[in-house]
Amino acid sequence: MVVGLRATPLGGARTLDEFDSIARLFRPLAAGAPEALDLRDDAAILPSRPGFELVVTTDTMVEGVHFLADDPPDQIARKLLRVNLSDLAAKAAEPYGYLLTVAWSPGWSDDRRAAFARGLGEDQAAFGLKLFGGDTVSTPGPMSAGAALFGWVEAGRAVRRSGARVGDTVLVSGTIGDGWLGLQAARGAVDLPAADLAYLAGRYRLPEPRLGLRDALARYASAAADVSDGLLADAAHIGEASGVGIEIDLDRLPLSAAAARLAGQVLDLAAGGDDYEVVCTAPAAEGSLLIAAAQAAGVAMTAVGRVVAGDGVTARQHGHAVAPGRLGWRHG
Repeated sequence: MVVGLRATPLGGARTLDEFDSIARLFRPLAAGAPEALDLRDDAAILPSRPGFELVVTTDTMVEGVHFLADDPPDQIARKLLRVNLSDLAAKAAEPYGYLLTVAWSPGWSDDRRAAFARGLGEDQAAFGLKLFGGDTVSTPGPMSAGAALFGWVEAGRAVRRSGARVGDTVLVSGTIGDGWLGLQAARGAVDLPAADLAYLAGRYRLPEPRLGLRDALARYASAAADVSDGLLADAAHIGEASGVGIEIDLDRLPLSAAAARLAGQVLDLAAGGDDYEVVCTAPAAEGSLLIAAAQAAGVAMTAVGRVVAGDGVTARQHGHAVAPGRLGWRHG
């Protein structure tokens, strides 16, 4: 992996010289980050932090797959950071910094690139991140961007997927289904009032990483994952890692007012993905404590199921097991 941000031409039309682009767009984002070596090197130097562990996560977004071609560039950049911050939130980690990789396609003019960089800067400030470096290339294909985020967690307090135990309560933050519906709204594929469409499209384009849950999860959660592929799929990931089964009660699924208008599609809402909430488990006696701690941090948390012996995920509605057509998003 290239660590110091550098330019690697791979063909395709250029606008700014790639090195000028780094200097103008990204070097200002590394100001105040001595780890980045002013983006003039092929490496960054990250210090140790006694008593803490470094959590590392990475996600990539591709035009036409993870965002729409006409999405605002600044929002694409902010979503890139936020989907990775969601992974840190599920580990109860404090954001530290990131590496950036961008493949510019021919349609990305200087103005669009500058808007992308502005979006990065906005969310760096909002979430306390530093840019350490990365790589930029040109491509004749669709634009893609990836980020590797780093976060600190006190040694031994990271919340893994593998800690769920039979009898635990399953909980989820926020509301479920908004991201999936938001994609439909952005595509003009769902018939809802204009205010609902705007709300849902915003939830899809700019998810809110649940970093406020850090202390509550570290104290009470036995396992956790962020809801990127879909609630059912990500609950299944916890079950698989923990060697247990998961039951989800669809009647208890927390829905926004907009999503509640389509409550008849609750299975789709539970499997849709792109919510970037946190699904977690906690010992039954501590579930209410986790809910209270989350509420004190300004995040709603709802008990939606239980951990059982066995494997896989069972969805229940009106007291009966129902068979979802799919659990969530799967990449090919």
